[in-house]
Amino acid sequence: MIQLQGISKKYLQGKTEVEALRGIDLTITEGEFIAIMGPSGSGKSTLMNIIGALDRPTAGSYFLDNEDVATLSDDNLADIRNRKIGFVFQTFNLLPRMSALRNVELPLIYAGIKPSIRKKTALDALDRVSLTDRAHHRPNEMSGGQRQRVAIARALVINPRILFADEPTGNLDSKTGEDIMALFQRLNNDGSTVVMVTHEYDVALHACRIVHIRDGLINSDEKVTPEKRIII
Repeated sequence: MIQLQGISKKYLQGKTEVEALRGIDLTITEGEFIAIMGPSGSGKSTLMNIIGALDRPTAGSYFLDNEDVATLSDDNLADIRNRKIGFVFQTFNLLPRMSALRNVELPLIYAGIKPSIRKKTALDALDRVSLTDRAHHRPNEMSGGQRQRVAIARALVINPRILFADEPTGNLDSKTGEDIMALFQRLNNDGSTVVMVTHEYDVALHACRIVHIRDGLINSDEKVTPEKRIII
């Protein structure tokens, strides 16, 4: 499903060249739940941006469903994001003046889906995160956990091949964070491929596999044993 070969990424900071990634090889199979960890500056966010088709590598190849994403134009990258990738962010990124339903509908509006189909599809996505009773509430009328559920529904509404979560529990208290991780586990059990970036080891233990990034390289890649895995 996802295959990275020799991925490197270099940036210019002023006149200094920074090598954020230094030859990453990584394969993610369909239906996996993988956590990517690493300290600040390790390259994990850069790796996430490349896998999420938000950025291109300086060198190397990235195949998603046998398509070399690294060589695509900006328009084709946007098409990949719109069709195959759902994003969940730490800060929710909801539009404050829109209801939960309208926020979830947004990707479908951009895709040109008819209003009648759009509404039903968005309600179905809210149902998957157990939030249909908040469909007509605005973000400021919901708790942090409910807002994150709306963000997850918005990511799910396009029926993505991959669900990316960037520090999804970072702005939540521990109990609400556990609820969100239980939701990710349920979605994964239903067949969704989940790729999550986190700096918290206890959050990563909800995944089936943990990849540690340090200094732009994969430092370790380990399966989470049943004894260690946190299942909710």
